[in-house]
Amino acid sequence: MRSSRMITAIEAHAEGEPGRVITGGLPPIPGRSVFEKMQWMQAHADDIRLLMLQEPRGNPALCCNAIVEPCDPTADAGFIIMEQTEYPPMSGSNTICTVTVLLETGILPMVEPVTELVLEAPAGLIRVRADCRDGKVTRVTFQNVPAFAVHLDAEIEVEGYGRARVDVAWGGMFFVIAEAAQFGLDLTPENGAEMVRLSEALRRAAADQLPVVHPTNPVITGPTISQLTGPAMQAGHHGRSVVTVSNSVSGPASPASLPGALDRSPCGTGTCARMACLHARGLLGIGQDYINEGPLGTTFTGRIEDLTQVGSYPAILPSLSGQGWIYGISHYTLDPTDPFPHGFRVGDIWG
Repeated sequence: MRSSRMITAIEAHAEGEPGRVITGGLPPIPGRSVFEKMQWMQAHADDIRLLMLQEPRGNPALCCNAIVEPCDPTADAGFIIMEQTEYPPMSGSNTICTVTVLLETGILPMVEPVTELVLEAPAGLIRVRADCRDGKVTRVTFQNVPAFAVHLDAEIEVEGYGRARVDVAWGGMFFVIAEAAQFGLDLTPENGAEMVRLSEALRRAAADQLPVVHPTNPVITGPTISQLTGPAMQAGHHGRSVVTVSNSVSGPASPASLPGALDRSPCGTGTCARMACLHARGLLGIGQDYINEGPLGTTFTGRIEDLTQVGSYPAILPSLSGQGWIYGISHYTLDPTDPFPHGFRVGDIWG
């Protein structure tokens, strides 16, 4: 077998959201922090993201993670998150997938019943507690980066939908958040196509009318992702969220806007952004759990552990927990004569 590249990956999902984890085959990635490593990868090795996420090796709903050496001496491992159009600074489901892979494959030692570790994400240090039994990670709980609301009940004009009331908040990514009821939409899997159309329209409108910049890292801007919210459908749960990961691309050879794909999980960073908005409204206090449903009915549990300040914004210190499962081990190769070294997109499923 001829191959100009071979990448080893563990296939995993967190509460339904697939998060492939690359464990071998990456080039040396320089940087004084994992954030700088992410920037280097984006500028010099983006072909890896394209190869792993686009067809024939990927699909619109897939995320990918690259395990890298941490730069902070207190961290046990670093990871870079890759999605269809961006490198998010932080992701809850990808954190859970990465922790599950690190411990269940033995890359880091598993200690039962509890393993504690620190990961360095592009957004910063993530402190993790993994509940473990019989070699299986049964629960991952981590302290996320501070989350804060930037806009509450702001009105924007959304193409095709008219005026809409939205929040904009940071939970590791900048989200535009809207109650689905104002559009007469139920957050059920059967309405997935309409949820994606609406969410992409909201994202484009918010990016144009409510642009935001992270107060401590001006490289991070947004909103880059959208979240529709509604009441929980199961007793004992507190809310339901459906997040759309954008597939939009730019460039002369690509349409300006392609449909996104629903996050199959409740979205960890989205849950934290939602909790920041609830706290800002006085609806969620320190120490209260927030059980958030995703489109499949699976849940993440968030909690406000403490309060802090990020720039001029009052912020929460949220924790989040959920479970991940490994479902495969893969070796991906690239034949030097392959006409699609960066993969491809076809309009039947990519828009």
